[in-house]
Amino acid sequence: MHLIYRYFSDRSDDYNGLLIEVQLRSLLQHAWATAVETVGTFLKQSLKSSQGHEEWLRFFVVMSSVLALREKTSVAPGTSPKRVDLIKELRKLAITLDVQRRLQAYGDTLKALEDTSVAHAQYFLMALDPRADTITIRGFTKSELGQATSQYLVVEKSLDESNGAEAVLVSVDSIAALKRAYPNYFLDTRAFLAAVQQELK
Repeated sequence: MHLIYRYFSDRSDDYNGLLIEVQLRSLLQHAWATAVETVGTFLKQSLKSSQGHEEWLRFFVVMSSVLALREKTSVAPGTSPKRVDLIKELRKLAITLDVQRRLQAYGDTLKALEDTSVAHAQYFLMALDPRADTITIRGFTKSELGQATSQYLVVEKSLDESNGAEAVLVSVDSIAALKRAYPNYFLDTRAFLAAVQQELK
């Protein structure tokens, strides 16, 4: 539920007329939104604005309908109202995208990133190999962006993408934005993963 308010102050009219949006979500809805933000950050795509990788977008739409049925609300447009059909499609997408391993790896990477202390780092090159459960993180300063980009290309070519491995170059700003938007769920995709796993049983 989105509530829109108009700001008014009787002390100062500097901000009068500005709109304020308050979003009310269930815990499952919040876990879903956090997962969308996390995957979007790593893919460098605006999934929450319905832009980016088609299969990831579809996965999140289908999962939103599954959660809607669990919470006894309306399913998303363009999805089946039948739970059995939704679960069948969800399972197929989860396998194709290797959802469980990737979300676990993204969460683990963010945790490791928060613990990594690279003085004055602005960019982090992360190599994720979900199947081997390995995460390699290297920090670069602002002036080393060119070097970071070159190293990113080298690492990306060396990874076996068929195993779900991938290289990601993330700026401190994008991680900070994710942390600001979701402070109480930051680094934790476990709630969403648990919901996915429960539905796929």
